[in-house]
Amino acid sequence: MAKFRKVSTDFWVNPIHSEEMTPDDRHFYLYLLTNQRTKQIGIYKTTIKQIAFDMGYTIEFIQTLMERFIQLHRLVRYNPKTRELAIKNWAEYNFDRAGKPMMDCIFSELKEVQDISLIQYVAESIHKPEFRKLYDSFCNIEESTSSKEVSHHEENNTYLAPVWEEKDETLTTRQTIRGQEEEKEEEIEKDIEKEKPQEVFQPKLEGNLNNEHHVQDKQKMKDVKEIIAFWDNNGFGFSNVNAKEQLLSWLDDSRFLQPKAVILKALTIACTNNKRRLSYVLGILKNWENESLLTVEEIDSYQENQKPAANNWKTTKPVPSGRDIPSGFDQDISEGEDW
Repeated sequence: MAKFRKVSTDFWVNPIHSEEMTPDDRHFYLYLLTNQRTKQIGIYKTTIKQIAFDMGYTIEFIQTLMERFIQLHRLVRYNPKTRELAIKNWAEYNFDRAGKPMMDCIFSELKEVQDISLIQYVAESIHKPEFRKLYDSFCNIEESTSSKEVSHHEENNTYLAPVWEEKDETLTTRQTIRGQEEEKEEEIEKDIEKEKPQEVFQPKLEGNLNNEHHVQDKQKMKDVKEIIAFWDNNGFGFSNVNAKEQLLSWLDDSRFLQPKAVILKALTIACTNNKRRLSYVLGILKNWENESLLTVEEIDSYQENQKPAANNWKTTKPVPSGRDIPSGFDQDISEGEDW
């Protein structure tokens, strides 16, 4: 099937879109309908992190938008376990005629869906019988065996809660019960550790490696967030996603021992010189790398060493008489001195 998506011009006059949605809501909804990971069935895999990267927003802001669309607007559902997102009114925009290529594509994509409840969710808004029949055929597959799993998953997953108010009392109760169970498990684990103290001092290497990778990933996400925030808040171009990608690549593909700190220093220099361009920042980073200045301390030391040499040149170089002093040249001499 052709890789394009249709959005009707009525999108902008729909009362829900024009009156109930904020500009960010509409931008988010258009992204969900047209991004490169969409499929013909209205269900596709994605992550909050990927959406945030594509749109240039923070992960926290995308989570807020997702909750609004699931619990307030009730236009999407998202399963964080399978990473599958479903759009309720997908058929309204994309199902015109049911030709054989279209039906074959839908059939093959429906077979790949892991959360069957999402198929049923999209099917509820399909009015054309030929499309609805195909969706219903997948909703009935293994319905008896999967119904319990789906209902249990919905109980523990706020992203699948269909009503905004359902988050309040029931969710608090579940979290309290779950917290009590976790506390009991922790107490049991502590008793076992007391009986076997040697296990505490001889942990498995694999567990350590997993923890180390987790810490590294968490730190990298923090570094990425800090660099993007500096870029966005200092006028480098909020929507320039390509430039952000190139800059962030220096976190992994450079010789710097402190990549985040060095990148932020280069951005700061660009702001000071009013050169808010990616090419200018990359030029600074390349010069430092070529000079083997791999930490902020080495860069600061190098810059400090350059200042005395410049000042000495300015105070010792004679100025020819009868000529204008060049712009920017600092003349540091006492009055009455002959030249």
